[in-house]
Amino acid sequence: MEVASLSYVVVSATSTAAWRAFAQDILGMSAHDAPGGLALRMDERAGRVFVMPGATDGYFASGWELRSAAEFEAAKADLTRHGVTFHPATPAERALRHVFDMVWFTDPSGNRHELAYGYVTDFARFVSPHGVDFVTGDLGLGHMVLPAPQIDATRDFLMDVLGFGLSDILVHRPLPDLAQRIDFMHCANGRHHSLALFEGEVPSGCVHLMFEVANLDEVGRAYDRMQRSGARLMATLGKHTNDHMTSFYLMSPGGFAIEYGCGGRTIDWDHHTVFESTSVSLWGHDFSVGFGADEQAQLANAA
Repeated sequence: MEVASLSYVVVSATSTAAWRAFAQDILGMSAHDAPGGLALRMDERAGRVFVMPGATDGYFASGWELRSAAEFEAAKADLTRHGVTFHPATPAERALRHVFDMVWFTDPSGNRHELAYGYVTDFARFVSPHGVDFVTGDLGLGHMVLPAPQIDATRDFLMDVLGFGLSDILVHRPLPDLAQRIDFMHCANGRHHSLALFEGEVPSGCVHLMFEVANLDEVGRAYDRMQRSGARLMATLGKHTNDHMTSFYLMSPGGFAIEYGCGGRTIDWDHHTVFESTSVSLWGHDFSVGFGADEQAQLANAA
């Protein structure tokens, strides 16, 4: 199986209005009513983030793009061959996601993945409320970090079944007595990682979701909008060691963080060597600002 890119994500929301305001006022996306929910646009597609009304706030699914009907059929055959139980999309699910067809299944850690092909859009020009230019195209919408308490089995599943590759690993130590492993994984494009696996449980279903913009000025302007809005800062500005993204983090209405950055490097996978990084960032990214004393104590007690 060859997954082309991260095509879309789906979130569950007790208030779609909160996501509409967050996306437009801070992130610079445009928000549009969609069948059964809300579509957040970043480019010419009808949506890259789809918000569906729900009883809880959180991350719901990752949508992976296959380029043709033949690849879609071959992917379903691969799932069957590996003994993976998958489910066809309902008409309502296809309508919200604006795709020709889709199937979904879960990985060993319980994350929902969707394989889709064929997107539907009117190709209306994307007009950001703040003039933001997002980096998408063949690289997909960005990346996400998902919880993977069964990290070895989940990584193997993604590599063996979906054809992902391992970009690098990190052992993150946000507190002196707390070590958290993260495996960064790529699909069939040059983005350093479209998915990362975090060794642990996350109540919201996602650690963070990353959106990339064209330049540092756009990052700074979003930082200013975040401050004016009163949204919660989760990590200060910094530059990551592995993908070289210069970014900051803020809390979303879904209970998971948004990484907002620029300058992510693309990789020639034929000339890449897997490595372990012992530091999250070359500079900056103080994650302690996102956690109060009680939350830091809870993290330490969970270690």
